[in-house]
Amino acid sequence: MDDEQGRPNQSTTTKTRSGTPKGLIDTFAVQCGKCFKWRKIHTREAFEEIRMRVKEEEFVCQTIEDVSCLDDAELEYDSTRIWVGDKPGVAKTPTGFERKIVLRKDNSRVDVYYVTPAGKRMRTLNELAVFIDANPDFKDTRLEDFTFTAPKIMEETISGGKRKRISRPSKEHE
Repeated sequence: MDDEQGRPNQSTTTKTRSGTPKGLIDTFAVQCGKCFKWRKIHTREAFEEIRMRVKEEEFVCQTIEDVSCLDDAELEYDSTRIWVGDKPGVAKTPTGFERKIVLRKDNSRVDVYYVTPAGKRMRTLNELAVFIDANPDFKDTRLEDFTFTAPKIMEETISGGKRKRISRPSKEHE
């Protein structure tokens, strides 16, 4: 869903330019469906809850306690940070797991992986299925609640409007 200027609204995550370790997304924001102001969401869990429901229930400023459309925007959609838009309706990450979103150094794409309660990174549904089968404590965890669909990088927020390209040596020089 886009606003009148074609910018993504509702669930979006951002990476500040100051340099988050390893390109991890460090800020979660949602755009109000009434005033179109961006609101910072202070926890990953709260952001995931909003993202999961946003198709059925439009986010508005009043969703956040003591916030209204009359308040100033908490973030501006600009190129002071790189913005990536997560798909609305993505399921909330199952309890005990953490969904990590990492922007590659060259800004070419975003990678998604999950960290298990044991701290192991999972990059595919097959790896998650093996983990769940091997750990009876997670037998009720549904694979449908995991998605590796990467958020979309908002090109206009990358300095110069373009992704960096890493040139690779030609085969002649190898």
